[in-house]
Amino acid sequence: MDRTSAEKRAVVLRDLLEKANRAYYVDAQPFISDKEFDSALAELAELEENFDLDTENSPTQRVGGEPTSSFPNVEHPQQMLSLDNTYNEEELRDFDRRVGDILGHKNFSYAVELKFDGASIRLRYETGNLVLGATRGNGSKGDEITQNLKTVRDIPLKIDQNVPTVFELRGEAYMEKEAFIRLNENREQQGLQPFANPRNSTAGSLKMQDPREVARRPIRFFAFDLLLDERDEDRTHFSKMQLLKNWGIPVCEHFKVCNSIDEVLSIINEWDNLRRTLPYDTDGVVIKVNEERFYEELGNTSKFPRWAIAYKFEAEQAVTTLESITLQVGRLGKITPVAELKPVLLAGTTVKRASLHNEDEILRKDIRPGDSVVVEKAGEIIPQVIHVVNPDRENRSQPFQMPKDCPACGEKLEKFEGEVDWRCVNPQCPPQVRERLTHFASRDALDIEGLGEAVVEQLLNEGLIKTYADFYNLKEEELIPLERMAEKSAQNLIEAIERSKEQSLDRIIFALGIRFVGKTVSKDLATHFKTVEKLINADFDELVGINSIGPKIADSVIAFFSNEKNRQLISRLENAGLNFTMEETENLSQTLQDKKFVLTGTLPTMSRSEAKELIELHGGSTSSSVSKNTDYLLAGDTPGSKYEKAKKLNIPVLSESDLLALIEKK
Repeated sequence: MDRTSAEKRAVVLRDLLEKANRAYYVDAQPFISDKEFDSALAELAELEENFDLDTENSPTQRVGGEPTSSFPNVEHPQQMLSLDNTYNEEELRDFDRRVGDILGHKNFSYAVELKFDGASIRLRYETGNLVLGATRGNGSKGDEITQNLKTVRDIPLKIDQNVPTVFELRGEAYMEKEAFIRLNENREQQGLQPFANPRNSTAGSLKMQDPREVARRPIRFFAFDLLLDERDEDRTHFSKMQLLKNWGIPVCEHFKVCNSIDEVLSIINEWDNLRRTLPYDTDGVVIKVNEERFYEELGNTSKFPRWAIAYKFEAEQAVTTLESITLQVGRLGKITPVAELKPVLLAGTTVKRASLHNEDEILRKDIRPGDSVVVEKAGEIIPQVIHVVNPDRENRSQPFQMPKDCPACGEKLEKFEGEVDWRCVNPQCPPQVRERLTHFASRDALDIEGLGEAVVEQLLNEGLIKTYADFYNLKEEELIPLERMAEKSAQNLIEAIERSKEQSLDRIIFALGIRFVGKTVSKDLATHFKTVEKLINADFDELVGINSIGPKIADSVIAFFSNEKNRQLISRLENAGLNFTMEETENLSQTLQDKKFVLTGTLPTMSRSEAKELIELHGGSTSSSVSKNTDYLLAGDTPGSKYEKAKKLNIPVLSESDLLALIEKK
């Protein structure tokens, strides 16, 4: 066979295999046997190898490519927001009232769909080809896992329909219950630890370094949103789902449009019974305003869209035996009692531990070792003990008493006025030290890659660190002998620690682990005081004068900086080169003042966020859609529909180099 014949045969085989995938995974109407499918796939793989044919979006990619050593971060052009949760009819009616109040009318409908219990992902298609797949990450950035997602057979590698030049999907990767059980059975036969639940198994599988291993995992996919550049006043969520279905992209069959909140509640009741018969896990229902034209007016909070909400089904419960009560020491010394349970299956997870919250809660529920108890997962990561089944039985153990001393370091426990929690106030308490160090290096704090809990534990055990200031004294030769470290890993960690010195003041304040001081308060403190020196010397009145800070936070900040050991640590961090001054973000110039830009396509050297920041630093502003008020369209490769609209409106189109020249010229 010559190359021309091979190319023609490859086209036929790819078309057959893609149609077979769609028939099996999307339409549930297979037309060839597994043996025929495997035979065609093997023939195609042989042709591609022998004749060096392009395989970027071939069905052969489903088996996975070579392993990767890391996943690069990618920015999401549109933030992947999570959803606010509601748990009862009253809260859902309150959501409906808020939507009506903002819009000033009731001329809208709701799109109602099942909420999947899996891992959210983003897919990008250009000219019908899958070019990028990523995890949700923190909503703004995620991990680029394109090669892993190409192994998921539900996800089309190429769409031959009449599709936009560029579009993106949001969807959920998941595992069906039966497939998950078989996966665990296979792992146990190999002597491996079984996975805890389908959701964790899916998320963990997608982050594996070897796509060939991902291909062996039974991962499925549903799309739940379509993102298009061009706005359409008549577009609805329902019309987008119909469009995806026509393109051969799997969407959930359980989808309804409701004209009132009463209809929504009726569907929720129907699906609450239905969910127990479904082949996959679902933990609720997503309710969205159906008409997209209202989204901008409804807007978002810092975390959630105001035009959508999740209704969580009532949590499942199980009965088991509470074998003992242990104590857990938190990062800030809080002592949390934990129920050690006889293992029980609950909502797809084997539960062995449950939070008991605090001493008062245990005494109120009269929970004792040996009791039969009801446990529940109600929106909590750690299940809760709801109540005792048999409180009147004979020969119960003695009522619980909180120990006087810390279980980790032996120091006397304290309870502060007005609080229910007992605390260990010893700053050298080992669990607290470990948690504080891990928090300091975490993504939202100093973001020191490679310095996770396991590595921190190693460093502590080897006596290489005692405080977070000690991170900046570490040397490569000290790290290399550590287990699973080696020379390259040690070098990467030292470089990551060095990069953390460039983090902003608000991140440093958050990293210090001051009680009650989260990310928002840290940013407000940095913005107000500008330097750590001024913050250290701030008095109560100045602190409570800041909008986000009340008396409790002010007292905590003053107490933290009054501690001499904390001051010494800050001094060491400053000497190590950390940035303790808030940088001013004044504009570099006003050369683009009052100019409105729209960005589209992939730029040669800058990400869209970097281009947006550059425009704003020179006085300009950006918008997500082209209109007659747009001054410039900044376009990169594969610009999509925004480019065509800008041309129709005679809006100047700039390249990245044009933008830089415009700034320099002015």
